[in-house]
Amino acid sequence: MSWISTVSLWILPLLLLTVLIHAAVKKIPAYDSFVEGGKDGFQLAISLIPYLVGMMVAISVFRASGAMELLLGSIKPFLIFIGVPADIVPLAFIRPISGAGALGMMSDLLAEHGPDSFIGRLASTMQGSTDTTLYVLTVYFGAAGIKYMGDALKVGFLADAAGVAASIIIVTIVFGS
Repeated sequence: MSWISTVSLWILPLLLLTVLIHAAVKKIPAYDSFVEGGKDGFQLAISLIPYLVGMMVAISVFRASGAMELLLGSIKPFLIFIGVPADIVPLAFIRPISGAGALGMMSDLLAEHGPDSFIGRLASTMQGSTDTTLYVLTVYFGAAGIKYMGDALKVGFLADAAGVAASIIIVTIVFGS
């Protein structure tokens, strides 16, 4: 295992050295190219701001309107029936929308129930098994200028649902409820 640690420490500096050697051989001004790339990255970040603001407003409206509590109240009997703790459901809903929001919810769950509890283990597994689908689509599709994201959104939500279901099943099998 120590050779893996050594390789992982040296791989990035070696990659950068390879790029610099390649640029020197091809007589490409590497630093000037780096600065031009940085300018493009900054302009890309500025162009993404409207998409991010739109996503943040939608998240705030969803949470502040009480839609989250309404949704949870309507599915709570089903959750009790299948043995899923209701405390974990807001994390499952917020995770595809906001990574920071999901991390805050997971931290609250860990503080309340403990990291070695069923809910703590389930929250940790769910956090690692799902992705911030709306954030990813907003940023990457916005950067590429793609306006229609219907199928990607469906597939992303389906993958998140599969991650949530797999988390519940696997944590229940491994750690019990």
